[in-house]
This record gives sequence, structure tokens and C-alpha cells, in this order.
Amino acid sequence: MAVREIRLFGDPVLKTVCDRITDFAAASALIDDLLETTQLPGRAGVAAPQIGVSLRAFSYNVHGELGYLINPEIIETFGELNPTDEGCLSVPGLWHPTPRYEKVVVRGQLLDGSSITISAEGLLAQAMQHECDHLDGNVYLDRLELDERRDAMKKLRETDWFLKG
Repeated sequence: MAVREIRLFGDPVLKTVCDRITDFAAASALIDDLLETTQLPGRAGVAAPQIGVSLRAFSYNVHGELGYLINPEIIETFGELNPTDEGCLSVPGLWHPTPRYEKVVVRGQLLDGSSITISAEGLLAQAMQHECDHLDGNVYLDRLELDERRDAMKKLRETDWFLKG
């Protein structure tokens, strides 16, 4: 197991739609790395592309609940899209109101290949939506309302870490 470096916005892996995992035995090391990387303070979740792996898996750590999902898909949402303050490890230092559903149902798999369904609300629902977005090649900035996105992109260009060229 290893804590892996987080890829930053501008890295092409973050805009790539991830491949499904079919070899669960081979995914064991990836899941271990995701779980260890997520356990650092201030992290609610880490998706595989954030550590440079274009496979459909993420880990989460919300309110002391540590877990992972392989090949996750959101199968149901509840309520309206509400702006929720959100940031991302791949976009450090920026927080913006991001439209998210309050409740979701997510289906995925575990390392033994079994299916699992998670009903989530609040911060866990937000994390599930955020990490599933990463697996589809999106970051939370892609979800922002137009004016908010313009503001976010301006602030992004002013950061000292953003890939400038």
C-alpha cells in the first residue's frame, strides 16, 4: 500500500473516461493505494484517475466510514440539484457552489466481484457524485453554473500550481 501523488487539473488523465475493471485480483493493489491515499486528513474521496490510473474505481472516507467502489454507477438521484460548497484535491485551494443531489443510490462492485448498492445522503452523496464524475472524465468545475465557472477558471489561472502551458 502507498499514498499516491494526486494529479492536478490540466493532467490529461483527469479528462479521460475510465475503463471498467474486469480483473479484480489485479485491482487489489489499486484499491489499497486508493484507501491509503484517502485516509489522509481532509480527504472525502479519491478516484483512480486522480492517482494516474484510468480505471473505474474510487475510495471514500466520510464521517469515519472508509470504503471503495469498483465500476460504480449512480442508479438513482433524489430531490433537486442544490449548490453545495465543493472543492477537489486535483484543484487545490478552490471551492465553489456545485450543483449536487442531496441523496443518491450507487451500485458498484467489491474486490471479490460481488455487487453492492449504497444509499447515500449529505456529504457521502456529494462524495459519490464527485468521484463518479472523475471516472467519466469530469471535475467539479465542469458542473458549475456559467458565471461561477468563469470565476473559477479565472482563479485557477491565478494559482501558482496550474499547468500554464
